[in-house]
Amino acid sequence: MTRAVLVSSSTAPAVTEIDVPDPREGEALVDVAYSSVNYKDGLALAGDPGVARVDPLVPGIDVVGTVAALGPGVHDVRIGDRVVLNGAGSGETRHGGWSAHAVVPSAALVVLPESMPEDFAAAIGTAGFTAALSVLALSRFVGPSDGPVLVTGSSGGVGSVAIPLLAGRGYRVTASTGRTEHADSLRTLGATDVVDRATLAERGKPMQKATWAGAVDSVGGATLANLLASTRWGGAVTACGLAQDVQLPTTVLPFILRGVSLLGINSVDAPLGLRQQAWDLLAAELDPTLLAGVTRTVGLEGAIEVGSEIVGGGVHGRTIVDTSH
Repeated sequence: MTRAVLVSSSTAPAVTEIDVPDPREGEALVDVAYSSVNYKDGLALAGDPGVARVDPLVPGIDVVGTVAALGPGVHDVRIGDRVVLNGAGSGETRHGGWSAHAVVPSAALVVLPESMPEDFAAAIGTAGFTAALSVLALSRFVGPSDGPVLVTGSSGGVGSVAIPLLAGRGYRVTASTGRTEHADSLRTLGATDVVDRATLAERGKPMQKATWAGAVDSVGGATLANLLASTRWGGAVTACGLAQDVQLPTTVLPFILRGVSLLGINSVDAPLGLRQQAWDLLAAELDPTLLAGVTRTVGLEGAIEVGSEIVGGGVHGRTIVDTSH
C-alpha cells in the first residue's frame, strides 16, 4: 500500500491508500520523491474524460524518483537509478506521480544527470520538458539574429522555462501574459519586453504586420492564428497547448506567402532519444536559480488545491509536489 491522491467519478479527489502492483514486462517501479502540478493534472482532478481515461486515477503526469524494482526484460534502467518521466500516459491512462510509488513504462524513463537535484527536475517537469522540445524545434528554423521571438502563456510552466532557455541562447524574447503584474518576474527570467495577452487574443486579419521571427505558443485558438499571421518570412511557431481554444481560425496565407512553419510539439509520446536530448539541454542551459524564484512546493493535499486553480489560470510559475507529505 502507498499514499496517493485518487480521483474517482463517484467521490471527490482525496489522499488515500492504494495498492501498488508489481512491475510487469516493460515496466519499472519508482519510489517517487516529487511530482508537479500541470494543466492536465487540473483537468484530471475535474474528471475531464479527455485526460482521465481510467477510473479511478492517480493524477501526476510527472514522476521523479529512484528505480526500486524492474519487470521482466527491462534493460533501459537499473535499480537505484535516479529517473524522470514526463507524460507517456502517466496521470492519464495509468496511475501517475501523485503517489509515493508508481509503476511506469521503463522505455520512457530518462536517467537524471548526476548534477541535477530531484526537486529541480520536478520543477522543470512536463512543462519545462515541453519548453525544451519547443526550443529544440524552433532553433532548427530561427536563429537569434533573425529577430524577436514571442512566448505566450509566459506566466505558466512552459513559458517560465522557454523564456530563460531562449534568452540564454541569445534570442530577444517578448513575453505575452494576462498577468502583467508579473512583468518584473518575466524580465528576470530573460524577457526583454512584456505584452498583454489581450493584444493577441481576438481574431485578427489573416495577414498582419511581419513582427516575429518565431514564437513558442501554449495557448492555441485566435492567439496562435495571430502569431502565424504576424510571423516574418521563413519564421516558425511551435504549438504545444490549447489553453485558449482547440480551434485554429487561420488561413493558408502565412504558409504560402511567407513560408511560415507551424511545428507541433508532442511531449507525451516523444521517443527516448528526443527525451534525452531535451533533458541534456535543460541540464546544460537552464539556470536553477531562475526557476527557483517562480517555484513552490506542496504536499499531496496541497496538490489537490493547486490543481483546481491551475485550469482557471490562477497559478504563476511552477508547483512541485513532495509525495512524502
